[in-house]
Amino acid sequence: MSITRWKLTIEYKGTRYSGWQRQEDGIASVQQAIEEAIYGFCQQDCRLHVAGRTDAGVHASGQVAHFDLDYGDRDLSGFNLAKALNAHLRTHDISILDAENTDPEFHARFHATHKLYTYRILNRTAPPTYDQNLVWHVWGDLDVDGMRLAASYLLGHHDFSTFRAAECQAKSPFKTLDRLDLDVLPLATGGQELRFLTEAKSYLHHQVRNMVGTLILVGQGKWTPEDVRIALEACDRTKGGPTAPPDGLYLSRVFY
Repeated sequence: MSITRWKLTIEYKGTRYSGWQRQEDGIASVQQAIEEAIYGFCQQDCRLHVAGRTDAGVHASGQVAHFDLDYGDRDLSGFNLAKALNAHLRTHDISILDAENTDPEFHARFHATHKLYTYRILNRTAPPTYDQNLVWHVWGDLDVDGMRLAASYLLGHHDFSTFRAAECQAKSPFKTLDRLDLDVLPLATGGQELRFLTEAKSYLHHQVRNMVGTLILVGQGKWTPEDVRIALEACDRTKGGPTAPPDGLYLSRVFY
């Protein structure tokens, strides 16, 4: 028996999936699709271990997972493994960007040092066409400077209960937010795209979407930046803003 641990870098559009995690009721998930692709390739039931589970409708451009494969003494390159899995995933909105033979002790989740999430907002009057289900459409003028100031209050180590979903299973509400930037990309046809970029070792359930939903209230003039600081210190979900839709959220990169 010759077992090799493989590290996969994965891209997917999460719109038609229940999220990353395999569901007992058989509803389509990203994990299930890739595990079935592995079985289709080598007729082995392999379990994927992922860097971070994503919710229904959330996308990824740099998700990472690992699995163990017994391929005997046959040669198998990362290129050919990725090519084979992509052939089995051709009916899915999932792509294996890279497959790498890795250390047998490597763990996609436990060895991750940081995760970068991107949240995309289309800020114009006209609704999206090509980017439908890939952005949050918000129209009207937005106070970008106010949102940036409010975002700065969220940096550092805090009790993020105000931005924690009720179903969150994390043992502690304390997390350390290392980055929360807001980039603005003018669009040639009018309007702009806003991108929130946030980095942390780990997040609470819905934390990024709840922070973005709250910061949009500042952009719309409904809240002041100081209101965000007060909401954070309240440690109470009912004091925070709404949950932004999953459409605009991407797991962009996992750092090791």
